[in-house]
Amino acid sequence: MKDTVILYTNPQSRGRIARWMLEEAAAPYDTEVLEYDGSMKSPAYLKINPMGKVPAIVHRDQVVTEGAAICAYLAETFPQAGLAPLPEERASYYRWLFFAAGPLEAAIIDFKTFGLEPDAEKQKMVGYGSYAAVLDNLAAWLAEHPFITGERFTAADVYVGSQIGWGLQFGTVEKRAEFIDYAQRVTDRDAYRRAMEKDDALMEKA
Repeated sequence: MKDTVILYTNPQSRGRIARWMLEEAAAPYDTEVLEYDGSMKSPAYLKINPMGKVPAIVHRDQVVTEGAAICAYLAETFPQAGLAPLPEERASYYRWLFFAAGPLEAAIIDFKTFGLEPDAEKQKMVGYGSYAAVLDNLAAWLAEHPFITGERFTAADVYVGSQIGWGLQFGTVEKRAEFIDYAQRVTDRDAYRRAMEKDDALMEKA
């Protein structure tokens, strides 16, 4: 069975998360670049991801979408990279991986993109409560832990690090010392640099 991963992506998308993870995992992969409102919505690709969004990966005839899921899948599928959690790291690994994919992203989009901030009563109804609460919670954790699970870089840092890095770059995450220091730690890696160089090169060709 062919072990090569096929990455469906666009360099101006969350596909950068998946490429970074593939580079960290040292997984063999081929890249299929899709265009917004074009090949991303083609019948062929919609059979892979009916949402018509990237990233998606196909590996051993299985499809994985969603950045956090791709990170977790690749960490488990290529264990030699050491990016999956150890037993004692699982709680913090899954907690913050899904926190970033859920409350963090939702709060950023609602508050910073759409200008929506739930009042005190509605904060009881939304999973993230408030934008400030989400950032306070994550900052408090990072103030005490160099990486998401403690002292060791894992796949959770690829996803959380991407969210924070983009937030700092585009002004959707406050420039707190905890976030700046964490972003610098997780991106000071050869795999990150390789991934960014490949996606930046694709953008130059566009």
